[in-house]
Amino acid sequence: MPKNPPAKPDLRLVPGDAEIYDLMRKPETTSERVKRLQMEARALAVEQVEGLEKVLLEASRLAREIADGGDAYPVGARELAGRLSSDLSSKAETLKAIVSRSL
Repeated sequence: MPKNPPAKPDLRLVPGDAEIYDLMRKPETTSERVKRLQMEARALAVEQVEGLEKVLLEASRLAREIADGGDAYPVGARELAGRLSSDLSSKAETLKAIVSRSL
């Protein structure tokens, strides 16, 4: 008589960011839920502004490379890149100050 192989256990992975509901906790009121969602929205907004700041600083660095690139780049492109470099870095610093004030 052939033996059937043992059945594999049904194991499932739960993602790390999965919500676990505390059964002992009271359900959120509408106002509590609104406050929680507003806090999450503010956190996401700050995260996105910080991402923009990072991209502006990278663009400023690249513009500075072009501005300092010498004769390999057209004169107009070098001049524009030089202006962009200083403008973008100052805009990134302004964003950083705005975010730090709002925290």
